[in-house]
Amino acid sequence: MALEVTNLVGGYSQIPVLHQVTFDVQPGELVGLIGLNGAGKSTTINHLIGLLQPFAGSIVLNGHNIQTDPVSYKEQIAYVPEAPVLYDELTLREHIEVTIKAYHLNSEQAWQRAQKLLKTFRLDNKLDWFPADFSKGMKQKVMIVCAFMTDEKLYIIDEPFYGLDPLAVQDLLNLIEQKKQQGAGILMSTHVLDTAEKYCDRFVLLNSGHVTFKGSLQAMRAANNDQSASLNDIYLSMAKGDRHE
Repeated sequence: MALEVTNLVGGYSQIPVLHQVTFDVQPGELVGLIGLNGAGKSTTINHLIGLLQPFAGSIVLNGHNIQTDPVSYKEQIAYVPEAPVLYDELTLREHIEVTIKAYHLNSEQAWQRAQKLLKTFRLDNKLDWFPADFSKGMKQKVMIVCAFMTDEKLYIIDEPFYGLDPLAVQDLLNLIEQKKQQGAGILMSTHVLDTAEKYCDRFVLLNSGHVTFKGSLQAMRAANNDQSASLNDIYLSMAKGDRHE
């Protein structure tokens, strides 16, 4: 089973931003969601996490439809937003406790996973710090810890690399690889194409709310008639071509 997005039409108010968007994320793979600013990446993610309701189409995760069975659907998702969202009045320790309660996790096991992640991201000595004490990069690490301490079926990660130092970027990539090996599906929106090229199994290219390509880098190269082209080169070529249509 997997995430299946089928003919999704959606947006804000009654204005469609997404037009018949169809793609999937399979267990054990990392799918890169790429596109120019305004292409519809954030709108797509907002529909996947339930902040927006589809005008038409369906979003189903392992048989659970977000519209007809939203609780069972959302119980399978962990989300790392582009801009960290933390509670000013809660310490790092309390953020972890809230995550444990929200996901109905076994407290002892969850804390074991959290402690390992805290050490990896060099936050293990900051459990009593408040968000005001953290830099933007540290806040991003808190979001990563809270998401990946769960054991969900799907991880949705929106532009995760901005604000992270190079070591933290590599730590996150290692963590993503671990989750893939455990069978989780991961959808990642990013503009960091050189990293995406190395780590993503497949790509979904959005332009003006339409899926203009979906497939592997090899398939993208074949479609572009250049077997040695980088993802960045192909992306720019496809994006410019779509933009002028």
